[in-house]
Amino acid sequence: MRALIVDDERVARNRLKRMLGRLEGVEVVGEAADGPDALERIAELEPDVAFLDIRMPGMDGLELAGKLPETTQVVFTTAYDDYALQAFETSAVDYLLKPIEAERLEAAVRKLEQRIGQPAAATADLERLLEKLAGRDDPPRITARRGDTIRVFDPRTISRFHAEDRYTVFRHDGRDFLLDESITSLERRLGDLGFLRTHRSELVRLDAIRALYREDDVNYLELDDGQRAAVSRRHLKALKQRLGIPVK
Repeated sequence: MRALIVDDERVARNRLKRMLGRLEGVEVVGEAADGPDALERIAELEPDVAFLDIRMPGMDGLELAGKLPETTQVVFTTAYDDYALQAFETSAVDYLLKPIEAERLEAAVRKLEQRIGQPAAATADLERLLEKLAGRDDPPRITARRGDTIRVFDPRTISRFHAEDRYTVFRHDGRDFLLDESITSLERRLGDLGFLRTHRSELVRLDAIRALYREDDVNYLELDDGQRAAVSRRHLKALKQRLGIPVK
C-alpha cells in the first residue's frame, strides 16, 4: 500500500511516517505540507491512500479530499470536536484522532486493505461525509486523551498553552493535559478567540491576564488561574498594545 501524508506540521508528519513504517505492507511514498502541494504529489505519485490533516491553512483537509481522484482513498487525522467525531463514527471513511495511537492506526490500515480496489464505494462514502460536515461553523475545540478517555474542552476555559519538548501542555481545573499540536497551530486556530502569542513557547488568552510584571529582567504575566506566562521582548510591544498599556 502506497501512502502519502499531508499535514502542515512537520512533527506530526514525521511521527505518522515512523508509525506507518512499522506496519507491514505500507510504503510512505511522499509528504506534503498543504493542499496545493498535496494535489501535485498525488498526481505524480498516485498513492493508494492519503492521510489528510483536517486543520490546515488555506485548503483544509476536507476541501482537499473533495479534489482527490477516486483511486486514492482517504484517512483523516483530526483534533475535531465531539460533534464532528460523531459524523465520522457513522461514516465508512476512517479517521485517526490525534495523538494517533499505534493500534488505531493499524486497524485503519487493515480496513484500507479491504477497501482498495473498490473506488466507487469509497468515493460515495467520502461524498456523504463531506455533505454532512459542509457548512459547519462551530467554534474550535481542544481534544486531549487520558488513557482510554477523550476529553473535549472549550478553549475559552483555558488560560494558557505552553510548549514543552515535543508536546503542548495546558491546565484545566488544576490538571495538566498534553496536546500533540504546536503552539503555532493553536495560535492560528484560536486567534479569533482572543489568544495571543507572548513567547515562542507561550500562547495566552487575553482576558485571563491579571497582571504584567518584571522579575530578574524577565517579563511575566499573572493569569486568573494562578499560572504565570513568560513574555519575550519580541512580543512585549504587541502585548502592551492589546492590553491598552502605553508603549514608550
